Amino acid sequence: MRKAFTLLEVLISIAISGIVIVALFSIVDVLQDSNKHLAKHLKKSKIIGKSTKILYLDLIGSDGNITIKRDEFSRLCIENTINSIYNLSTAKVCWVVLKKDNTLARVEGNNYNLPLISEQKVEVDTIMTQIEIFDIYHEKDKIIAVIVQKDKEPITFMVQGITKPVKKKKKKPTKPKGNKKPRTTTPTTTTSTTEVAKE
Repeated sequence: MRKAFTLLEVLISIAISGIVIVALFSIVDVLQDSNKHLAKHLKKSKIIGKSTKILYLDLIGSDGNITIKRDEFSRLCIENTINSIYNLSTAKVCWVVLKKDNTLARVEGNNYNLPLISEQKVEVDTIMTQIEIFDIYHEKDKIIAVIVQKDKEPITFMVQGITKPVKKKKKKPTKPKGNKKPRTTTPTTTTSTTEVAKE
């Protein structure tokens, strides 16, 4: 009967346990890396989802008074929307692609013009960077939004039922009918009764 392990058996068990521990550590590292990548991806997709949701709500809450310009100052301006992230009753919102890092920014405020003047109070939020395409198309009652970020799949969505407000026509002054000339009255002189009595 043996009461203990031999030295050789102890050395073999230590070697096997060392191999198992190294394998476990490598598996844990792989899992941590995959979790980090997954968390990063989820965070990015959450940001993209949130930004597209804000744009969607801005468009849905608008009164249809939307201007689309393709210049260096503005791409999309919604003159009046009820979707305010700063608790305004109604807000003017502009979505702009800035030159620095092709950053898509959202500008919210009231009664402001682009480019901004220092006295105008607005809130500017950075939505996403490295924008390659940001285009809005408005035809009849449909709005199509296209956002393409570098090395990312394009984001597109459509909003229906937003019509441009009809401009009221000014009434023209009415002209008299026919070729009738307006009547002219000749001034009349009146004499008072006292003057007649004197004569």
